[in-house]
Amino acid sequence: MRDGNLKRLHVAIIMDGNGRWAAQRGLPRTAGHRAGIAAVRRVVERAPDLGIGCLTLYAFSSDNWKRPSAEVTFIFRLLRIFLRIETARLRVNGVRLEAIGRRDRLPHAALEAIERAERATAGGQRLHLRVAIDYSSRDAITRAAASAISAPGHNQLSNLDWLGLRLGRALTAESGEVDLLVRTGGEKRLSDFLLWECAYAELVFLERMWPDFDAADLDAALDEFNHRERRFGAVPAAAQECSPASMRV
Repeated sequence: MRDGNLKRLHVAIIMDGNGRWAAQRGLPRTAGHRAGIAAVRRVVERAPDLGIGCLTLYAFSSDNWKRPSAEVTFIFRLLRIFLRIETARLRVNGVRLEAIGRRDRLPHAALEAIERAERATAGGQRLHLRVAIDYSSRDAITRAAASAISAPGHNQLSNLDWLGLRLGRALTAESGEVDLLVRTGGEKRLSDFLLWECAYAELVFLERMWPDFDAADLDAALDEFNHRERRFGAVPAAAQECSPASMRV
């Protein structure tokens, strides 16, 4: 367990590979989504002990509406089942659940289940669990920009620094920027996920399919993260020590 005085990390995960996991076993894609729920439970239970204060999971992108309607219907039914079963556990464990993304296109029953879970877990302080549903980062940035334009003081829009500041505050107000992004399933792209928030995130891409992801995999990803030097545009520490400005004359 990390020292409580250390910065709590924001980790984001693209949970990829459910369908391929099922296909490899001769199972329907829905079986992969069902198995993926168990992986979510394992990661949520382990995250706080690793110093993770905010965990954002990519559950359903705005592009996923293109999938077969039967699969989409199953995903939202599975979401309702998960929330019905897990909400009490989340509350007891101090986990605050929040859904991010559009809500106007969600099935009514799914939206009601999400809002009930959010109200029930609102007091959680051990982990902020964000689930991205009908989510597009480009859409989120566009909406944040539109909100900034319509806000008082919009005449300052000629100042791009001001606009950037407003966007940054809107997109990271509660979660902060992403420290580590993990994608399972072997693909190496962000897929329109937290593009602004991941500007300086460390990226870890894994071949393991999401249903197989467990606490040990999360531990390993955090270990790799902790061994990386985050420079945020600066030169490495070793180079600073050898720079002419630091040399004695």
